[in-house]
Amino acid sequence: MELQDLVVKYFELLKDRLSERELRLVAGALAQVMPRGGITLVSQASNLSRPTIYDGIRELEAPVDPGKASRQRKAGGGRKSIAAQDSGLFEALRPLISPYEHGDPESPLLWVSKSLRKLSTELKAKGHNIGHVTVGKVLESMGFTLQSNKKSHEGGNHPDRAGQFAFIAKAAESFFVDDQPVISVDAKKKEPVGNFKNNGRKYCEQGKPELVEAYDFINENGRATPYGVYDIGANEGYVNVGISHDTAAFAVDAISLWWKKMGCARYPDAHSLMITADGGGSNGSRNRLWNTSLQEFANKTGLTVCMCHFPPGTSKWNKIEHRMFSAITMNWRGQPLTTVEVIVNLIANTTTTSGLKIMASKNDQQYQCGEKVSDKEMLALRILKANFHPEWNYAIRPIM
Repeated sequence: MELQDLVVKYFELLKDRLSERELRLVAGALAQVMPRGGITLVSQASNLSRPTIYDGIRELEAPVDPGKASRQRKAGGGRKSIAAQDSGLFEALRPLISPYEHGDPESPLLWVSKSLRKLSTELKAKGHNIGHVTVGKVLESMGFTLQSNKKSHEGGNHPDRAGQFAFIAKAAESFFVDDQPVISVDAKKKEPVGNFKNNGRKYCEQGKPELVEAYDFINENGRATPYGVYDIGANEGYVNVGISHDTAAFAVDAISLWWKKMGCARYPDAHSLMITADGGGSNGSRNRLWNTSLQEFANKTGLTVCMCHFPPGTSKWNKIEHRMFSAITMNWRGQPLTTVEVIVNLIANTTTTSGLKIMASKNDQQYQCGEKVSDKEMLALRILKANFHPEWNYAIRPIM
């Protein structure tokens, strides 16, 4: 077999297994060790141009640069990016996204609300031939990212926020020392009752998910309002599931049921009850019906009710939220809340590794909104207000 045939065979065996740079170096090395006419012979056998083979020879003669050892092409080689080819692309794209820009302009991350396809269509109309995928890459190079909403704003930051937290902590500690109950109360989000989708996932046989209604329109079953009472010291809770309005009377009825079914047995020597709650809603600090209903509760039980409200915008610090309601939500994830009875059962069967126990019941009573409390009724309350933020911290003593 002649030398040229050997060289052709050699490159046929190697060409599909070597990168561009490796093939160039092999061709250059082979051309150097061959007799006169070796470059021409290697060029014909390898289908590489003579300049490419000369490049390979020069690379072999040059000192090895570790930084360039893995480079396939010379610096700046390869296809140019669309942004480099179209010098006016950035200037054309910026006005299209500016009215839709969100975020702090000083922040390193920005995002836009227009879709990539819409931006691509508008750029093409301006003479820039660019697809939606490339638009996304250009936006990333400009510092934009695809992001979802993030909950962070809690409302106004009250100047006495830390002071109120310290007040609540100190009051609760004194109650614990005296073996008096401390509860956290709040209403959970209203839940539509019916065969509706419930967020979360549960294990089902593969390919057989539980089928629910396509639309979450409220039907004759209405909504259920779970009002919870969480005993902080005992890690126990009670949930009163109502089918009417979330009023102050409904909220205090839940506290009364907790005391009757759980509290009085656990605290037989109790003379006081501390309640922590949000500053708004049915248990709000300005809700007159809340105060009069607590007075009725104090009168019936003989307990002095010490009330502490959380400052505005701090509801997530209420212990019932992350110690009880979060566990309930995890327990019924992916489970359609078809009836109130199902809701009650799911709540009552909620447990945690820390030993949480919950009792739940259905409340069929109807509560009316807009019930007024007169100034005379407010003056009849046996209420003692604290020196520190009396609108948040007060005690209601029983009228015997």
